[in-house]
Amino acid sequence: MDAEATRLLGAGLSTFALFGVGLGIGNIFSTLISTVGRNPSVQQRVFPYAIIGFALVEAVGLFALLIAFLILFA
Repeated sequence: MDAEATRLLGAGLSTFALFGVGLGIGNIFSTLISTVGRNPSVQQRVFPYAIIGFALVEAVGLFALLIAFLILFA
């Protein structure tokens, strides 16, 4: 394989982290909906934790895209 093909393969492989990000976001919000559905009075206490979890999981996705762009364009 030449250098261009290896670079493209590496950039593609670095985006596999986005699969985990999708699962993580789905898990966070499905648990939030389930929790609030069982006990609506805890929404004010649980919602900030869901947003923090979302932000952390989304940061991993942004880091994966950053690595892919660095491989492609650097």
